[in-house]
Amino acid sequence: MPRLAVFHADNLAVLRALPDACVDLIYIDPPFNTGKAQRRTRLVTVRDDHGDRVGFKGQLYRTIRGETSGYEDRFEDFLGFLQPRMEEAYRILAPSGSLFFHLDYREIHYCKVMLDRIFGRASFINEIIWAYDYGARSRKRWPAKHDNILWYAKNPEEYTFNFEAMDRIPYMAPALVGPRKAALGKTPTDVWWHTIVSPNSREKTGYATQKPRGIIDRIVKVHSRPGDVLCDFFAGSGTLGESAMQLGRNALLVDSNLEAVRVMRRRFAGMDVEWRRGAARAADSLLTLKEASAEQRRALASEGGEAGPRAAKPVAERAGRGRARRDRTGMSTEGRDDQA
Repeated sequence: MPRLAVFHADNLAVLRALPDACVDLIYIDPPFNTGKAQRRTRLVTVRDDHGDRVGFKGQLYRTIRGETSGYEDRFEDFLGFLQPRMEEAYRILAPSGSLFFHLDYREIHYCKVMLDRIFGRASFINEIIWAYDYGARSRKRWPAKHDNILWYAKNPEEYTFNFEAMDRIPYMAPALVGPRKAALGKTPTDVWWHTIVSPNSREKTGYATQKPRGIIDRIVKVHSRPGDVLCDFFAGSGTLGESAMQLGRNALLVDSNLEAVRVMRRRFAGMDVEWRRGAARAADSLLTLKEASAEQRRALASEGGEAGPRAAKPVAERAGRGRARRDRTGMSTEGRDDQA
């Protein structure tokens, strides 16, 4: 069975306590350095004949305000805060592993320069644009309705990429491609259209910066195998952990915000989770996750299944054939367009 380990701790201390090359996939959604306090209040509506809202079929509902969660999103030296953590991320990442770094337009370009220095420019594979259409619209500039996700492979010539596990998207004009292709759907590009977590969604945890499962699931399915160990050291509401558990992976999550840990405790109720405070037992918890990983792989083997390819070398070669790891100045080329 998949397992989670959740640390309420300074993530740098936890990262430094972990051994080299110990995790297969890292996804992080760090603070965006917006200069604002990120706050979100949970709202619940209940049926009430004297309520303040009109809902389905004209029925009245009453709004109940729940707890408020969030954090201060301000850094005097944002890159100085991130750099040692990203250096540790590179160290703990397995040779065929990938890093997904999720930010927005304010800081992403500065962070890419930093990550190029740590991973090497040849390790940069894609910039994924998560586009959505929700929220207020400015009358003074083009409204910002996307986030940026940078994908770095530790070894740009050999990395995990499970193409067949990719979810397909509908063709906009299915009649033009024929019934077979229309039924299969087309390969997603580096622009991912997906709504934010709706305030009324069952997925909603109430955490201020929660990211949708649909985005995280796509990353987990394509860039890791069943039984792999995943890591998110800016865990927030724990979306990566929930995705890992549902998709047969193990995960180590870290957050220093007590409110985030409280949200994760509610979200992971009934799951196999090891809760830790401080970084002292990080290496022990990682070993427990590795043991769970080995047990999962043995179970898959006994059932005649496979955990999937560790690395998709042909895909990596299409993305940058002949680029040696020591060449830290070359940019990877684009992969094939649509492989429907």
